[in-house]
Amino acid sequence: MDIWLITSDGITEQTLDQLPDLVAGEAGAKQVGAQETSAGTVGRGIVWVDIPSCDETAMHVLTEIFHFHPQAVRDSAQRNRVPKVHVYADHAFVVLHAPEMGAAGHVHYVELDQFIGPNYLVTVHGPINPAVSPEAAEWETHEVLRRVKAGRFQPGSGWELSYGVVAALARRLEEFIEHQTELVWQLEQRVTSGHMGNPEQFLDEMFRARHGLIAVRAMGALGREIYGRLARINRAVPAGAKPLLDDIVDQFSRVYGVADSQKEYLQGVIEFYRTRSDTKMTVAAERLAVIAVVTLPITALSSVFGMNVIVNQSTSYPLLAALLVLMSIMSALLLGWAKRRGWW
Repeated sequence: MDIWLITSDGITEQTLDQLPDLVAGEAGAKQVGAQETSAGTVGRGIVWVDIPSCDETAMHVLTEIFHFHPQAVRDSAQRNRVPKVHVYADHAFVVLHAPEMGAAGHVHYVELDQFIGPNYLVTVHGPINPAVSPEAAEWETHEVLRRVKAGRFQPGSGWELSYGVVAALARRLEEFIEHQTELVWQLEQRVTSGHMGNPEQFLDEMFRARHGLIAVRAMGALGREIYGRLARINRAVPAGAKPLLDDIVDQFSRVYGVADSQKEYLQGVIEFYRTRSDTKMTVAAERLAVIAVVTLPITALSSVFGMNVIVNQSTSYPLLAALLVLMSIMSALLLGWAKRRGWW
């Protein structure tokens, strides 16, 4: 568990023993005076608690120090398969997901929970699949922490700090779309050039790329709905934070739109591939039908005259030669007729 205090002088790491005083505002008041934040609230510095996983210590912090709602604490300790938002008297609880590519095209839903208050932010990284590295699960918070330490981001409230974290998550969604788009372009080039390789493997690659785009599109759509609802709720959301929420809604809307456009583009590639494959199968079937028609006289004549013309030592060579000539003429006539019809 990482505990930070962000003030106008920078960011300092704190200990768990100091956290109760930080939450109460006493330690923050000793380090900095009260300041007017851009979100319209009065603060004594921003307390940021980043929890990698909800163990017993984390549960104690959430329940005994911050006194969060029991339902929100339970949600932060367990896996949530869909995003959600709960607004309380003095804070909001938000659940979001970020994508992480796994093996065989599987997309992991990496959960990020937030308790957002006027002068604090608690980020909880939900239970993750063992196949997902801790670095991938904590990418957004580490990115924001680097920016704050470098002085490139100076949040004035818990809502501004949360905005930075969610904006990083939106960038992660966009980067995921960029990766999937690169795959889509490669697939499109292979289809148009005719170098698909193994058809079964090629179809598998296309549907994996489509699955990734659908997954990130769903994340963008659900994130947009969550923050759209949060922006419409007046409780616990300062007036100064509304523009930040509107911007997050716009970012998620852009993610949804780009992912949906790329999915439709890939669907066009898939349809082109199917049409091309169906055309090849149709041409092959037509040619096989022509071959069957051309060889039909040979089959018929050989079936009827085979035992009568070629019988042990009494083969009639003149009759055999006449039959062979007749078979050749009939086959040539049928083949010429098929070419004139455009079937060959």
